[in-house]
Amino acid sequence: MHCHLDLYPDPGVEIERVGNRGAYVLSVTTTPSAWLKTRALANRYPRIKTALGLHPQLAGQRIGELHLFDRLLPEARYVGEVGLDGGADCSEFWSQQVEVFHHILQSCADHGGRILTIHSRNAATEVMDALEQHKGFGVAILHWFSGTKQELARAVEMDCWFSVGCAMVSGAKGRELVRLMPPERVLTETDGPFAKMRGRVLAPAECGVVVQHLSQAWGVSAEGASDQILENLRELVLL
Repeated sequence: MHCHLDLYPDPGVEIERVGNRGAYVLSVTTTPSAWLKTRALANRYPRIKTALGLHPQLAGQRIGELHLFDRLLPEARYVGEVGLDGGADCSEFWSQQVEVFHHILQSCADHGGRILTIHSRNAATEVMDALEQHKGFGVAILHWFSGTKQELARAVEMDCWFSVGCAMVSGAKGRELVRLMPPERVLTETDGPFAKMRGRVLAPAECGVVVQHLSQAWGVSAEGASDQILENLRELVLL
């Protein structure tokens, strides 16, 4: 549910591999101007969907693309990567992040709601505050959630979904957060090519390790965990 297909060294090769496997992949973008080209790369594969995004780490540079976001939104069912980043390296353009995220949420609400994959590093509370201000924005999937247990409980109460990758379950905190997530609202992700496993960049749909972890956390077989994830995906896209 979250992979940057266009940012791999050779996107065409990765898309062919994913497409030939028949994998379901949500290809996220970091700027509105990247969306049309990225969508075209995967147009032969109906199981690869492309999300329209404006990454919070680029908000200061690309806030001028909000008009393009609005123009393209009617064509996009999925929105991402969007959200807020509270890291010290992003603090100088925090106000632009907030403006961009609120604009995107309101645009989604104005167009009947969308499925959003949301970045919330060091900003989970601020992200959820924003979601509560824009009723009708759609469905929130919190990607690589790293907030507190209290923030997680609030997200669950707000009916948020969660996408979990190998990088998230590599640490004790991430594993504990995953254990507390409702299994019926968990999906898998890679966040490739940014996420790595043992120093190696994850392939776009390389979720075997996280499926094994979910099977242990849920007390079911790997096959049972895979079935749960697939059922969750069906539920999400039919909402």
